[in-house]
Amino acid sequence: MTIVEDRPVITGGVDTHAGVHVAAALDPIGGLPGVREFPAIAAGYADLLEWLDEFGSAALVGIEGTGSYGAGLARYMAGAGVRVVEVDRADRQDRHRQGKSGPLDAVSAARAASPAGHRGRRRAATGRSRRSGR
Repeated sequence: MTIVEDRPVITGGVDTHAGVHVAAALDPIGGLPGVREFPAIAAGYADLLEWLDEFGSAALVGIEGTGSYGAGLARYMAGAGVRVVEVDRADRQDRHRQGKSGPLDAVSAARAASPAGHRGRRRAATGRSRRSGR
């Protein structure tokens, strides 16, 4: 008899900055197993994906700023077979109430990308903006 491990599908969200990216992981029912910072370099991208995979199978990641600070991360994730969705910044009213926060913005990005909260746009693996063509 073969035992098959059923890993939950994880949705990630990333608030990108020049030097560090803040990531959040959401489980299939919207729970938040973790939030963590990673350096905005290739090794940090690999660590971020490995961290998401600790919670389950990372299948979808919502990233803010895929045309700028998040471009390299978007290319890395797409190259690793993870679906990348560009998400808009957190709602202005939420940001006003809660303040600017990398962890809160990362959670918002994950929720926006999740199947229940489609506020994102699918991104090409190039990291280029579909709007501008750059």
